[in-house]
Amino acid sequence: MTFSHLMLFLHLVGVVVWVGGMAFAYLCLRPAATALPPAQRLPLWAAVFARFFPLVWASVALIAASGVVRLVDTGFARAPVAWHLMLVTGFVMIAVFVWIWAGPWHALQSAVAGENWAGGAVALNRIRQRVAFNLALGFVTIAIATLGLGL
Repeated sequence: MTFSHLMLFLHLVGVVVWVGGMAFAYLCLRPAATALPPAQRLPLWAAVFARFFPLVWASVALIAASGVVRLVDTGFARAPVAWHLMLVTGFVMIAVFVWIWAGPWHALQSAVAGENWAGGAVALNRIRQRVAFNLALGFVTIAIATLGLGL
């Protein structure tokens, strides 16, 4: 095992946790949770995000650190174009996550704490829209990583 392999492993662990978590939440949990009334659905989502978002922060750290280490080790000029594209899509995904965390996530927490189900539904819908965008961008990034290394 080389240092480069270790960095790739850490990078992929972060991607699996983050993108896989979004896929599970959006494609499995979301449809199942729609059957619940708001007084049950919104606290469920708040509890899910309270557990998932720390994992996303850890994933962001792993992905960013390992990606930068690999880019520096390879040299920005010698790195494949796909790596540069992944750097851009990764930064956009991080920005979207920070936007979720700083805005609608805090609004959802406040709404659930105050049993403001209408406000919580608005916040959850904003999170849903941003997660959908990030999930799509995550799949694009994975496609770039796996299909575009020759770019």
